[in-house]
Amino acid sequence: MSLEHATPTPAPTVTDPADTGTAGKRPSGPVAFLRGRTGHSLLAVNAVRLLIVIVWLGSWELAARTIMDPFYYSMPSDIWDKLVTWFTDGTSQGSIWSNIAVTLEEAVYGFVLGTVLGIVLGVLLGRARFLAEVLAPFIKGANAIPRIVLASLFVIWFGLGMSSKVATALVLVFFAVFFNAFQGAREVDKTLIDNARILGAGRWALLRTIVLPSATSWILASMHVAFGFALIGAVVGEFTGADRGMGLLIAHAQGNFDAAGVYAGMLVITVVALAAEWLITRLERRLTSWRPQTTAAAAGA
Repeated sequence: MSLEHATPTPAPTVTDPADTGTAGKRPSGPVAFLRGRTGHSLLAVNAVRLLIVIVWLGSWELAARTIMDPFYYSMPSDIWDKLVTWFTDGTSQGSIWSNIAVTLEEAVYGFVLGTVLGIVLGVLLGRARFLAEVLAPFIKGANAIPRIVLASLFVIWFGLGMSSKVATALVLVFFAVFFNAFQGAREVDKTLIDNARILGAGRWALLRTIVLPSATSWILASMHVAFGFALIGAVVGEFTGADRGMGLLIAHAQGNFDAAGVYAGMLVITVVALAAEWLITRLERRLTSWRPQTTAAAAGA
């Protein structure tokens, strides 16, 4: 049994024939991002996005006032009122900012610890084929465990404090990063490894100068998903038992049949996740700035 097929290998990038020899005609890099893959301006794209949001929220508001029961489905105006109340008057669990800070702190700790462990073990096992074969069934078995359920066990082990939430977030993040780091370490060009060994590179030098840079794209790709998992772990842990946090606010709203409060909590968490995604994207660009930019890659950035 092998870990090599634990996660699917990304499909190779297909270059558009129209891109061939047109590096001077099609925008690349930041220009390509601003104009989009099809050449449309960012203003037009954002205008359509805004229109979609307006139509969606407007139809929801109209339906809640005419055919749907707002007690169960709430409505955008009620959700907005709930958000205004939270950010101006606070919540029953204190300031909304303190609750956001608690959830974010738990998620960040779990994300960092899970990412570090996932990278270290993934790269090491990716280069140690015999050890990977030995541990493959145990790792796959652990990955098959419904990890959300572990939140209850972590509360028993670590109590209602931050440790249980960090542990839940860590477990969710670890496997997302581990399998990508493992596969990235396996995908290193064997010719590069052989040439470096001929030149006298040791195991640590190979790992530092060839394996890790080659696996960077795989690792960074997993981090986009991993932080979302970290937030999920923190919120689920707060649902299980906590005295502060966004998960507790949502749990109280659910207990009071306050649909607007549930939606408001979801919206706040979504904004935090999007902000983290933006930061990770900036980090990814800085860490991969050393790679040469081809026309096709730049057009799809």
